Formats: sequence, C-alpha cells, structure tokens
Amino acid sequence: MDEKQTSQLFELADLILAVGRHIQASKEAAAESWTPLEGAVMRFIDRHPGTTPGAAAEATQLISSNFSRALRGLEKRGLVRRDVDEHDARRVRLYPTDAAQENLSRLREAWSRLLDGTITDTHEIATVTSALQRIEAQLAQKPGRRPGEPQ
Repeated sequence: MDEKQTSQLFELADLILAVGRHIQASKEAAAESWTPLEGAVMRFIDRHPGTTPGAAAEATQLISSNFSRALRGLEKRGLVRRDVDEHDARRVRLYPTDAAQENLSRLREAWSRLLDGTITDTHEIATVTSALQRIEAQLAQKPGRRPGEPQ
C-alpha cells in the first residue's frame, strides 16, 4: 500500500468514527442507552432473530466473557430474550423483545431526523450505504481478528 492510499484509508476511518460519535450522541436522548458492545450484540440479534449465543459471539467478534456480559445487560433491560431451541433443548435461541423493537423504532426516527438533509440524492445514499456494507462485511471476515487489533 502506498502513502497516498494509507492516508486516504486513515481519513476514511477517522471520518467514520467522527460520524459515529455524532450518531451515538444523538441516540442518548432518543432511545435506550447501551454500551458499544451491547449495541453490537443487539444489532446482530435484531438482524438475526433466533440466532444462538455462539453464532452471535462469533459474528460480533467478541470474546465470550465480553459477549456474555453484553447479553446479560440486554436481557436485564428487557431487550433480548432467550428461548429454548424447539429441536434441541440443550440450546437456546436469542430474540429481540417488543421493547427492543420499540427502541429500534425510536432510534430509526431519531437517526433519520439527524441525517435528514445531509445527503439528499437517493442514489448517493445508496452508494454510501453500499460502500459501508462492503467495508463492514470485509472487516467481519478477517479471520481471528478482534476489533481494535492490528492486522
């Protein structure tokens, strides 16, 4: 990688973090507050209802103790429920609760209001969203790497 590409990728990461901080700050007033780890777990469970704790921990790239702590926090606040697997009573499945869905709805409205007018071209929104989805997928596939660890 050359110096120009290194600088561009650093700038991209820095801007993603800066935008994320603004978005995170707006969440505090609009919806249930949680830690960044709890947010990662909640996001995965919401997008994959019925997932197992093991699959969710692997997908979020959290060590088991951090995953367990985040999951307990979400359960304590009534945002996640564990159900016994109907095919294998030794396993549990994780589901977002109605409270989590209400929270997500409030968050959707707050974040949509926050970003309203920042990008008005629907094609540009789709392009940025697609690029960020690709980045997320690529980062999630880096084997054995935890967030924050060097490559």
